[in-house]
Amino acid sequence: MSEDRLPPEVGQPGEDADNAVANSMEAEQADSKSAQSRDLAELEDRLRRALADMDNLRKRCARDIDRERAAERARVATAWLPIVDNLELALQHAEDTPGLVEGVRAVHQQAVATLARLGFPRFDAVGQPFDPTLHEAVGTVEDGAPAWTVVAVVRPGYGTPEALLRPAGVVVARG
Repeated sequence: MSEDRLPPEVGQPGEDADNAVANSMEAEQADSKSAQSRDLAELEDRLRRALADMDNLRKRCARDIDRERAAERARVATAWLPIVDNLELALQHAEDTPGLVEGVRAVHQQAVATLARLGFPRFDAVGQPFDPTLHEAVGTVEDGAPAWTVVAVVRPGYGTPEALLRPAGVVVARG
């Protein structure tokens, strides 16, 4: 039988082996590309996660630094409060020596201004309704003012409603 009479599905001798090798190589290359794609996707995922972790760490550190700054500012301002209180007492008891009074008053104003720059301004509550978050009631009086109204400040308060250093010591009307 001659080669040209072979049925078409039989083909030339050795062709099947060549086709099998080629198919095998193509399959290996496809598997290799698939594995590389999976590896690449996994590495990209790990990179995205690492970048997100780094961003979260950066934000957490910034919050921690802000919180520590505020805490330190409050500690410094708290250390100033007795000085301011003593200056106020000195002003109350030194009315008979005008030169001394002016000097102490200037130092007192400077200390109060320093507290305000630290974020704890002085607040006075006379005439305002009593607020337990901002005021500390140290006494009550019968007064013509409406009930629960602050009629006198015994010790001034410092801070803001968001960052209160010390509540104001107040006398409240009973009504």
